[in-house]
Amino acid sequence: MHFTFGSPYFLVLLLLLPCFLWCKQYSRIYYFPKLEWIRRQSPLLSWEPWLKMILFTLMVFALAKPFVYDASSNQHKKGRDLILAIDASGSMAQSGFDGKDRFKNKYETTLELSSAFTQKRFDDNMGVVVFGTFAYTASPLTYDLEALSYLLEMTTVGLAGESTAIGDALMQSMRTLSYGEAKNKAIILLTDGYHNAGRTSPSAAVAKAKALGIKIYTIGIGKKSDYDVALLETIAKESGAKNYAASSAAELAKIYGEIDALEPSPIRSENYLNQKLLILFPLSIVFVLLLLWVLYPKREILMGGKV
Repeated sequence: MHFTFGSPYFLVLLLLLPCFLWCKQYSRIYYFPKLEWIRRQSPLLSWEPWLKMILFTLMVFALAKPFVYDASSNQHKKGRDLILAIDASGSMAQSGFDGKDRFKNKYETTLELSSAFTQKRFDDNMGVVVFGTFAYTASPLTYDLEALSYLLEMTTVGLAGESTAIGDALMQSMRTLSYGEAKNKAIILLTDGYHNAGRTSPSAAVAKAKALGIKIYTIGIGKKSDYDVALLETIAKESGAKNYAASSAAELAKIYGEIDALEPSPIRSENYLNQKLLILFPLSIVFVLLLLWVLYPKREILMGGKV
């Protein structure tokens, strides 16, 4: 059980409490023939200022919305394990893919859009596989999306060789996925070439993906004549996913948006707040004290009448 205030900024009003004792108050003038008849009394010894201070404090507490709560959370991650398999072969060094910046090559634009895509995957355990002549894991599965983006920026064209090993890229992606525990697993394969290197054929990799229940989304980068459209369509269809063609950076951004909708990423954890407002408690005390304050003079009058 925890205690807090819903609007704690109202507690600043408590700084006015000293005014009940020392601020100058308007008072009615009375005339006495002899001053010695009047006994001086400090406001600290009078009960009325203290009662006013208590009433004021209780009302401020009510304004600040006090409440008690029990907080519990469900930390079971409900996202998926997702791998970006990005082609870094020599052909990705071609420029002109981004209409806004013709000097950027395809690989730089792909990294930029891939990084933006990862930032939206709030609950996915994501990793990156970079491939060319061979494939390697540039980032293992992680929930640290900032670190993932940083590792993406450290890669460059030709880092994995000049050729295109699509089969090896898929196999390496599945190896990386094997370390994840999510029920839903997917691979997003981005390439601009034909399979012409590696030890594993794409068909063998797809057969394994089907057995493991892993979807493979394929994205062809650049002109359709530059890459194996038929192969990418087969990979996506056989694995139960979709194939896309991105001839420009704008189209790739739209494709990422569509995949983001197809493979939604739920909130990582759910927090439950069982709260109970306590406003009635200070207000009830204020009501009782005000009632006693109003009845007190009448009691004095009645007592005086009996005497």
